[in-house]
Amino acid sequence: MKILVVDDELDIQSLFQQKFKNELKEGKIKFHFAYSAEDALQFLDTLHAAEIVLILSDINMPGMTGLELLRVLKEKYSHLKVFMITAYDDEEKHSKAIKYGADKYLTKPIDFEELKNAIQSINT
Repeated sequence: MKILVVDDELDIQSLFQQKFKNELKEGKIKFHFAYSAEDALQFLDTLHAAEIVLILSDINMPGMTGLELLRVLKEKYSHLKVFMITAYDDEEKHSKAIKYGADKYLTKPIDFEELKNAIQSINT
């Protein structure tokens, strides 16, 4: 399964590679990383949308926010599953994420067992 992680924090890549080390080694998951919503859209527009199954997006990012990205994704790439992740959980963001079509809403620090279970449920 190919997953696009969208987060403006550069260390997110090493964190995901560490937490999913077994799945990566076994070839069950392949991650791509974008460090802004704009970069994510450019990545998807350049032929990768058909390969990606899931997008994990931070909500609070400079420029286009994760919620704005979610709206575009659900309009343009409705087949994609989108999980929203935030360090600043509040009811308004949660409501907007659900309204805009988020498939799951997670808070930081990420519970990686919960995330792995949610990803597994997409595969089945």
